Amino acid sequence: MLAPLAIAAVLIAGHSAQGRPIVAHQLGDPAGAQRVLVVGCIHGTECAGVRVVRVLRRMPLPPGIDLWLVPDLDPDGVAHGTRLNGRGVDLNRNFPAGWRPRGRPGDLQYPGPRPFSEPESRAARRLIDQVRPDVTIWYHQHMDLVWAWGPSRAAGAAYAHAAGMRFAPMRWLAGTAPHWQNTALKQRSFVVELPAGTLSAAAARRQARGVLAAATSGTGRAAPPIA
Repeated sequence: MLAPLAIAAVLIAGHSAQGRPIVAHQLGDPAGAQRVLVVGCIHGTECAGVRVVRVLRRMPLPPGIDLWLVPDLDPDGVAHGTRLNGRGVDLNRNFPAGWRPRGRPGDLQYPGPRPFSEPESRAARRLIDQVRPDVTIWYHQHMDLVWAWGPSRAAGAAYAHAAGMRFAPMRWLAGTAPHWQNTALKQRSFVVELPAGTLSAAAARRQARGVLAAATSGTGRAAPPIA
């Protein structure tokens, strides 16, 4: 039986460089054995994943799932219509695994002056330290594939199969969030590159099924159907 929909907690995980709140929602079973974190948007121009987060907020969850949702880690980028945060930094190059300096503020992949220099990436670090997720899913666009490597490959493949997407096992780029989680924290963390444009309601439901498949991978439980 699926657990009834329940929001266990809503918290402010931090604030953006320009002071906008970064909100996290906890749903499902706070004592659940499987802790799952989903980030709908880390680049302000790649936010189709926010619709998947909305679907996940409305749906019943399997027993034992402690689900954390961050709709938007880059509210400044969304407000200004840019990939970067409010200080011209690519947040997905600001994590310490493989980080190296390059470029200047405003460059599309500028990693910041040092790892975790940005309040948004520090907010993500604090939340990850608090939640200690078994699986983390980061939404991007526009490659239309699931990108995983290392300990995250099985969960990424389960997501891709459930969502009807191509699975692409590829090494991580320098300074990315999943690179840091997989190597430094030994956590399963992977990227879902959604196609360009907005997601239809049916497509968002398929992606939500992928989340549940990744969440239950390795547990012996099948992901439940989504209406």
